Amino acid sequence: MGSGLVRTTKTGQASYPLHGSVLNSKSVPETFAKYGSYFRSQVFPEGWPQHPSYAQGHGAIAGACATILKAAFDGSVPFDSINNGATRIASEDGRSLVSCTCSDSNEISVQIEINKLASNLGLGRNFAGVHWRTDYSEGLKLGEAVAIRILSDQSDLYAEEFSGLTLTKFDGTTLTVNY
Repeated sequence: MGSGLVRTTKTGQASYPLHGSVLNSKSVPETFAKYGSYFRSQVFPEGWPQHPSYAQGHGAIAGACATILKAAFDGSVPFDSINNGATRIASEDGRSLVSCTCSDSNEISVQIEINKLASNLGLGRNFAGVHWRTDYSEGLKLGEAVAIRILSDQSDLYAEEFSGLTLTKFDGTTLTVNY
């Protein structure tokens, strides 16, 4: 979608209300100079899949798996406390790992790490040029909704009493799944 809007605007075929930072990005003339087109390049030489991309399958699976993990673990637990204080983060240049000096214990939590894992799975397909951003973001929501429904439906299978569980969704809202 994005490169198509840029192309049609730059070639004068249409005019879209694109933010100046998009149209004036240095990547626009660089892409045109290298490929002769304003369309973004593809990582895969064979191009993109010949099937609908919305919602992204990778994002949906990541969203479902992450939601089940968030239901199983207390997401508020600081990641450092389960890692014996040995949490490492990327250095400023991204070339090495350094000890975490996080001042806020919630800065790196189980919840945040699960969300990052799900996000990375979906974003990789976007970076490859195979999917659009919304394919990924809506895929996460779809997977989350399916997992929540499965968790709710499974309540009839448990013999023990259980009042439900609370988890934080990708949009930041808290949800209690009652059994």
